Amino acid sequence: MRTSDVAGVVLAAGAGRRFGMPKALVEHGGELLVDRAARVLAEGGCDPVVVVLGAAADEVRERAALTGTTVVVNPDWASGMGSSLRTALDALATTDAAAALVLPVDMPGVGPEAVRRVAARAGRTTLAAASYHGTRGHPVLLGRDHWTGAHAAATGDAGARDYLRTRTVTLVSCDDVSEGYDVDRPEDLRRANP
Repeated sequence: MRTSDVAGVVLAAGAGRRFGMPKALVEHGGELLVDRAARVLAEGGCDPVVVVLGAAADEVRERAALTGTTVVVNPDWASGMGSSLRTALDALATTDAAAALVLPVDMPGVGPEAVRRVAARAGRTTLAAASYHGTRGHPVLLGRDHWTGAHAAATGDAGARDYLRTRTVTLVSCDDVSEGYDVDRPEDLRRANP
């Protein structure tokens, strides 16, 4: 499987209530988190890269470069991450991608090498995820044969979590190349190397 058979998905639709603003608009190291996430997926070999926006979508489009991405807007973004995953999978339905690699916008510790490692497992029937200290994290790889089931299970803020919980997911250790924390509050950015 070529890495180019893997589509990248940036989930960037949330309002960032705990952060105080949409995380897509957070600047870190001179780059918006949404642009960083899209760049990391592209540098990791994903093509196409779909960015799901919601809260402040117009402002994100104004301020972000979103270079080389396909931008889709989730009209139900306030219902949680699940609707954003459904929006992304709907957008990918007409592509030839064999798998989708999903990365939330608020994970600046994840780099292109983690994307490459997880994407290297890609196949239509594959479920895989980066692991950090033995715990499943992001990015998460959904083989195309799982899209319908993940779509149906994606509700609230769980995304694909409930779907993955009942299936075998190959864990790919990424401790040596990335950090799997997310940024929930402004002080969490101190952990992130730009």
